[in-house]
Amino acid sequence: MSRSDRDLFSPVTLAGHRLQNRIVMAPMTRNRAIDNLPNALMAEYYAQRASAGLIITEGVSPSSNGLGYPRIPGIFSAGELQAWKPITQAVHERGAKIFVQLMHTGRIGHPDNLPEGARVLAPSAITAAGEIYTDTAGLQPHPVPQEMRIEDIAHTREEFVAAAKNALEAGFDGIELHAANGYLLEQFIRPTSNQRNDRYGGAIENRARFVLEVAAATADAIGASRVGIRLSPYGVFNDMPMYEQMDADYDYLAEHLGQMGLAYMHIVDHASMGAPEVPQHIKQTMRERFKGTVILSGDYEAERAQADLDAGKCELIAVGRAFLANPDLPARWRMGAPLNSPDFDTFYTPGEKGYTDYPAYAGA
Repeated sequence: MSRSDRDLFSPVTLAGHRLQNRIVMAPMTRNRAIDNLPNALMAEYYAQRASAGLIITEGVSPSSNGLGYPRIPGIFSAGELQAWKPITQAVHERGAKIFVQLMHTGRIGHPDNLPEGARVLAPSAITAAGEIYTDTAGLQPHPVPQEMRIEDIAHTREEFVAAAKNALEAGFDGIELHAANGYLLEQFIRPTSNQRNDRYGGAIENRARFVLEVAAATADAIGASRVGIRLSPYGVFNDMPMYEQMDADYDYLAEHLGQMGLAYMHIVDHASMGAPEVPQHIKQTMRERFKGTVILSGDYEAERAQADLDAGKCELIAVGRAFLANPDLPARWRMGAPLNSPDFDTFYTPGEKGYTDYPAYAGA
């Protein structure tokens, strides 16, 4: 394609969804959902950023067992479903499309953050290193998770399907499966967190089984064109260390996901946050295996975003922290305007400070 065909600011069609530009607001946990319910403050936050082509929400749990952090939203109850409707409406009124990211935290959780009766589940009873914040007792060590039985795996898969259906009823254009950053789907992929000896553990054909089942089941339920997936090869967040066969494992995932005709594959590179850099040949090989739309994310600014689009490395560019601090990011990028700096101290605190109070550019 020519440069004009891949212009960062021009409209593009993604799996039948017409986007107003190629800029994606990346999913970012913000912890503003009091009692795990979406609210008016969240509607304002997303509406402010609806000059993106596509918004991918913060991680939203498909299950009471997946609410591992304080104040993250769900989409498994009737009340949660209804509470998302004003948010999707506000985003659509301003021209953006919006996918909800389905994130089950798995072993990255704590009983103090979960509703009564919920459980910290994982592929294997292996504790993640480090601590997790709770509103009730501050930082606490990660607990030993319960190893999922076959019945738990089947039930959790159906929770993803139910959440995907809820998403469409709530007005979302689609879903993104969060198979990255050390959460449940990635916990099944990685041999360090998955040491099962049944059909869901061992070789990559088994470790990838749950992810592929969830992707296939949600695609069957709402249509493949409404399902994307996020992967983090070389990601080490949440005690996901590097291992020898990682390149081959992610090639396998990309190929088999590509056979499903999903809306996109979102490859995240967290090198700017201290993770190992994802080599370009890994991204390119995954792209070739997937044979569909690819979103790249990883500390992009406008010039590098356009260069990677021109080079055919991807179709869409996702931006996180810069969008967090600049609700009018596409306009600022187009004009070459200065950017607000993000306030790291308010990333995960309740309230509007550091959330909806970032100013738009006066010259926009």
